[in-house]
Amino acid sequence: MYSPTASPADAYARIGIETGVTSASPHKLILMLFDGAIVATGAASRHMQANQIAEKGQSISKAIDIITNGLEASLDMNVGGELAERLSSLYEYMCARLLHAGIKNDRAALDEVVGLLTEIRSAWEEIADDPAVLSANNARR
Repeated sequence: MYSPTASPADAYARIGIETGVTSASPHKLILMLFDGAIVATGAASRHMQANQIAEKGQSISKAIDIITNGLEASLDMNVGGELAERLSSLYEYMCARLLHAGIKNDRAALDEVVGLLTEIRSAWEEIADDPAVLSANNARR
């Protein structure tokens, strides 16, 4: 009935993440995307150090996917204007750095991307208490 290779802890973690996603505000979902990209990039660095080529590639691909199909795709250019355009350019730069890191085994490039993601995540987290953000989140629910 249950897969012998599936860990109950992994199943619990998946359920926890799915529950978090379904109950999260749009603002919180973006924070979760940042967290996922940071974790994937950190994992790529660890795999690079351990010379685990396939795992490094998978982690870099996951980070690029989150940045491109999550963070960048969620930008509203009409509402965000110049800020959204700058973030889009920064996300494209991060993806280029991730590709470079994967090809050249450049851990400094991975560290740079983690730093950029962390900085933007921090700024995003700070605006959570802004009344305009709170009312926009409530309107979208």
